[in-house]
Amino acid sequence: MSQNKPIWVAGLMSGTSLDGVDAACLHTDGIDISGFGSSAYVPYSVEDREILRSGLGKWPGDPGLHAVGSVVRDLHIQALQQLPNVDLVGFHGQTLAHDPQNGRTHQLGDGAELARLVGTPVVWDFRSEDVAQGGQGAPLAPIYHWALARYAELSEPVAIVNLGGVGNLTWVDPQQPAESGLLAFDTGPANAPLNDYMIQKLNKSYDENGALAAQGAADLNVVARFLNDGYFARRAPKSLDRDDFPYISSLVESLSVEDAAATLTAIIVAGVSQSLKHMPRYPKQMWITGGGRKNSELMRLLQSALPMRVCDIDEMGFDGDMVEAHAFAYLAARVARGLPTSFLKTTGVATPLSGGKVSPAGID
Repeated sequence: MSQNKPIWVAGLMSGTSLDGVDAACLHTDGIDISGFGSSAYVPYSVEDREILRSGLGKWPGDPGLHAVGSVVRDLHIQALQQLPNVDLVGFHGQTLAHDPQNGRTHQLGDGAELARLVGTPVVWDFRSEDVAQGGQGAPLAPIYHWALARYAELSEPVAIVNLGGVGNLTWVDPQQPAESGLLAFDTGPANAPLNDYMIQKLNKSYDENGALAAQGAADLNVVARFLNDGYFARRAPKSLDRDDFPYISSLVESLSVEDAAATLTAIIVAGVSQSLKHMPRYPKQMWITGGGRKNSELMRLLQSALPMRVCDIDEMGFDGDMVEAHAFAYLAARVARGLPTSFLKTTGVATPLSGGKVSPAGID
């Protein structure tokens, strides 16, 4: 990054909800945001999604990853081709497995190959070094949330919650340096168990607008039993794998589909509610990003359960579909400058760490 001036960076993100690839351009110097650019979304087909699901839980060297890698590569290139030329690409890859307690994380995707194919430098493998240094490797978006709160010229703390496959929360005090003004952790399951249930029972990808959940009644005994999971007693920061609660489907197996959807939705809300006990102080606002913000029943329940204003981040003037993609554009810019991307209070890593590899543009 010449003279630390702002550059255009494309961020690429495919989350654990397995809906598609988000791609978005950000103008930044790795500290401040100076502008937002074009964005694109490439949905996964039913076949693509099944191939990706076949790779969940697998580690490097496990059989069956070639087809998964091809989908990841091809769809990310397709997304990039819909954007204007940029100076740098931030490529998250596809998380297949995440086990920081045992020092492992796996985001499938070869950034060096992508750099060669698209002819642009690529920053990738953002999580591995953090995990190797004893961190959780997640969440990584908090430092971007800090920049976002500063861009919005906030004077008080805000909570930013991403409800994708897993829920994660960032508490941000924009008046403090990032190292002391951030606290982040995964709140619990979000869309992944509900989406999996919808696919299994109704052959639908998700509960559109929470319509099915709104017809049912949550089993509060099931929700209470779920909250006894040891994860919720652990101190922040902490992180989860998409499938860290493999028993969750069995908890709702005996319920009607309406009550099961309502219960799985209530579990998402309960996880976010539990997060309040970790916050240094309650913010006046909670901004919701990710696909969960489009579930009107989930948003209604969150507002009912929480003692602050809960709003779709779009209401604040940002594109909630692209927050994660913008985050990895921002992270790429920071890695290129050698700036830290994770901290003690975001991933638990002992000292601020600049994770990620930089692969130069290749020439075919």
